[in-house]
Amino acid sequence: MDDGRVARQTRQEALSRVAVSDLHRLVASRRMVRAFEPKPIDRALLTQLVDTASRSPSAGKTQGWSLVVLEGASTETFWSATMTAETRSTFRWQHLFAAPVIALSFADPQAYLDRYAESDKKKTGLGASTSAWPTPYWTVDASFATMTLLLAAHDAGLGALFFGVFRGERELRTALSIPDSLQLIGALALGYERSSTDNEPAFTAGASARRPRASVDQIVHYNAW
Repeated sequence: MDDGRVARQTRQEALSRVAVSDLHRLVASRRMVRAFEPKPIDRALLTQLVDTASRSPSAGKTQGWSLVVLEGASTETFWSATMTAETRSTFRWQHLFAAPVIALSFADPQAYLDRYAESDKKKTGLGASTSAWPTPYWTVDASFATMTLLLAAHDAGLGALFFGVFRGERELRTALSIPDSLQLIGALALGYERSSTDNEPAFTAGASARRPRASVDQIVHYNAW
C-alpha cells in the first residue's frame, strides 16, 4: 500500500473516531425537556430539522411518516383536546404549555401496503394486508424518524419532549382533520428551554430519570440468549 493511500486511510479512521465521539456526546447529553420559553421557532429551522429526520431508515424507502405541526396559539387546540382544565391547573410541568411548537407524529400503514404491492416488492406478499407483516414497519420507521427529530432538535440548541397522547385523540383528529387511517405515534413539544430560577417542580428529576441505566452486559447477548 503506497504512503498516500495509508495517509488517506489514517485520516478516514481518525474522522470516523471523531464522528462517533460527536454522536455519543449528542445522544448522551439529550434529555426530555419539560419547561419552555414561548419564543417562536423559525420556520426555516423547523424545515431543516424535519429534513434531517426524513433521512432516517425507511423500509422500501416507503417514507410513510407525517407530522402535523401546531405553532404558537394553535398549540391550544392540542392542549384543550388532551387535558381538562382541572388537570392543567394542577399539572406539575406548567411551563410545558409555553412550548411554541407541538408536532404530532403519524405513521401511514397504507403507504407500506401500496409500496410492497409494487413490482420490485410484490413477491414478498407484504402488500396484501397489514397482518402479513410480522413487525409493523410503519410504526418502526415513524419511530426512527421521531427519534432523529429529537436528536436534530437537541443538536440545534432546542429542547424537545416526546410524550404519548392518552386522552382526546378523537377530538384532536376531528379538530385537525386527521385521517383515521394514520397511526398516531405520539406528540413532540419543541422550543427553547426555560432556565431554572428556583426549585420549581418542572426542573426537578422525576422517578424515571433516577432509574439506573442498563449496562451493555445487560443488553447484549452474544451468540445466543
